[in-house]
Amino acid sequence: MDIFIPPKNISRICCIGAGYVGGPTMAVIADNCPEITVTVVDINKDRIESWNSENLKQLPVYEPGLENIIEKTRGKNLFFSTNVHEEIGLADIIFLCVNTPTKINGFGAGKASDLRWIEICAKEISTHAKGSTIIVEKSTVPVKTAEILKDILNTRLDEKSFTVLSNPEFLAEGSAINDLQNPDRVLIGGEDEASIEILSNIYTKWVDKPKIIKTNVWSSELSKLSANAFLAQRISSINSISAICEKTGANIQEVSKSIGSDNRVGHKFLKSGPGFGGSCFQKDLLSLIYLCEFYNLPEVSKYWEGVIQINNWQKKRISRLILEKLFGTLNGKKIAILGFAFKANTNDTRESPSICVCKDLIEEGAELYIHDPKVKATQIDKELTDEQYKKNESKRWHFCENIDLALQDCSAALIMTEWEEYTKIDWSEKEGLMLKPSWLFDARLVANINNLKKTNINYWRLGNKIIANKGTNY
Repeated sequence: MDIFIPPKNISRICCIGAGYVGGPTMAVIADNCPEITVTVVDINKDRIESWNSENLKQLPVYEPGLENIIEKTRGKNLFFSTNVHEEIGLADIIFLCVNTPTKINGFGAGKASDLRWIEICAKEISTHAKGSTIIVEKSTVPVKTAEILKDILNTRLDEKSFTVLSNPEFLAEGSAINDLQNPDRVLIGGEDEASIEILSNIYTKWVDKPKIIKTNVWSSELSKLSANAFLAQRISSINSISAICEKTGANIQEVSKSIGSDNRVGHKFLKSGPGFGGSCFQKDLLSLIYLCEFYNLPEVSKYWEGVIQINNWQKKRISRLILEKLFGTLNGKKIAILGFAFKANTNDTRESPSICVCKDLIEEGAELYIHDPKVKATQIDKELTDEQYKKNESKRWHFCENIDLALQDCSAALIMTEWEEYTKIDWSEKEGLMLKPSWLFDARLVANINNLKKTNINYWRLGNKIIANKGTNY
């Protein structure tokens, strides 16, 4: 069929990819559209088994509120399966929620997106889909990816037809369920108006129509990259100001509040920290930089490269500060790392600032004792054990099930993730566990300052003056 005829009745959705985007997104769609059968497929059998686990604590993705939705919908109209070909053939709409990592080899390595999984999915769809099928880009992809999809899909048009829509996700890990249930906007880009309307009607089951923005497919693809670039830029901007605060005696929290009170700026993403992480910001920035270079826009490319440079610098300066305050050597010293996830309320460690800082400290000879309430030891091992660190004869980090084990006999503690339980630590009780002189480096501004002032713990708060020995300026 050359002409696309949209499905008359949407009864089945297939999502390819059971990760941080596919799982939560399809759960929310299933919850709000009980008349539609939603199946999430993946070739990773272990991941699908985790999604189907009777123990909801074993879900591969941790998000507040996700367990409740899975319990309510799974086995009713939400399913997780490895039967990829079968579900593709049954689907009216197919969402692509596969990984699009940065290329590590070849032309564009280090910046361009690796679209191998997108290509594989397109070939599978072109082979196994039946009739008219709407393909939805949910993964973050470079501009013009829809053209690649159409080129592949159009190679097999015997009794089947396709249209491609761009519907990027704008969820934030840690608040994904709320973001999906109460989005700022839903963006749908495409050429076929009937298909855009079909997808729009699914979202209007729980999203107000004015929040649904319809564009051409290229605007939609670029909007996702641009939105993440703008958010990353805000984080790098406020982190650069945090360094000035430490030099001048200004307080980054007071400065952030002042800046954010201007309604032209707003208060979101003005919280200083150890740098942005996660699967999106750096990857999307690199993709945008590559796009600028491809279209011969070097000045624009350099601007966005600066955002990444500040982010990397922020992580490095934390490592250097710890080395400086512990008398210029970390060899054999125990350091407690509180938090390994890139942010609170998620178990995602991808591009976490903790990875860079931990590797720096290990390189200096430190023994790390790492605690995180949601990240597993196997995840940390995967992030910290690369070829460089395999050369070490003995492992230089240890996983701790509780905070006290991490703090016992440590020379310093470093808060890297803003987990709520770290805000409640009574440092007057923990001081006795630590060696003297002891340090607390708070890269998330969550430690109880009044409580710390009652101790002899030296402490540094990002964007603030260093305090040593019961409130005396260092």
